[in-house]
Amino acid sequence: MISWRKLISSFMFAFAGIVSTFKTEQNFRIHAFISVIVISIAIALDFSSVKLIILFIVIGLVLALELINTAIENIVDLISPEYHLLAERAKDAAAGAVLVFSIFAVIIGILLFIEPLLNSINSIK
Repeated sequence: MISWRKLISSFMFAFAGIVSTFKTEQNFRIHAFISVIVISIAIALDFSSVKLIILFIVIGLVLALELINTAIENIVDLISPEYHLLAERAKDAAAGAVLVFSIFAVIIGILLFIEPLLNSINSIK
């Protein structure tokens, strides 16, 4: 039997985590802001459904990785309030994961946008 109260509570906790991260983490806000711009441009360029799906998957993964990075950083800070080399490595690795995927997200974005942007420029001429 599904406990609706428990299910709704878990969604509320998850949403609170997103809001908290948005309020406290500059990089998450930057990613969210850029995401809104990118989605708006994609809609203006009349992206196909497939391109929009790819775009939403990539954006969702970047934002999810930022949330995971924040969770790892908070856990490390809780467990190791004093400086420790392994704590630094864990935090750097988590941030590195976000950076790696963000670089690939930019490459994917360029590949998705280049043809529609060129077509848009050519239609103006």
